[in-house]
Amino acid sequence: MIRRLVFIAIALAAVAASTPLTAQTGDTYTARLGWVPTTPADRPNVIGKGSATATLAGRKLTIAGTFEGLAAPATIARLHQGIAKAARGAAIGDLTVTQGASGKLSGAVDLTPEQVEALKQGKLYLQLHTGKGVPPDGSTLWGWLLK
Repeated sequence: MIRRLVFIAIALAAVAASTPLTAQTGDTYTARLGWVPTTPADRPNVIGKGSATATLAGRKLTIAGTFEGLAAPATIARLHQGIAKAARGAAIGDLTVTQGASGKLSGAVDLTPEQVEALKQGKLYLQLHTGKGVPPDGSTLWGWLLK
């Protein structure tokens, strides 16, 4: 009887160890960075393009991307949560960005459970700022993280 229980315990442990956890599989999201909404007066300074990939492992979102063709060097890159899909919202994480007209952005942000749900609903986006972007904060490019 004890041998049977030990065998069952070992078998269950082997099955549990070989089963991947869904939170660790790494859901991937992509963003195409394009111009933020602008006025005709600001339009000459809102140029460029880019792309990014974000991988969710558990609640950690790891982001890597590139950009090019800006009218001025990049100053800031942030992860934002929109109040709805395709609607602006507050910054929830800072990213590292190359201080140039072209370069890379990267970073990792620990999301709350609510922010993970917002990501799955298409409410998280990346925003890149320059010294010549749209006032008051220099917004230049943005892109929504989508599956």
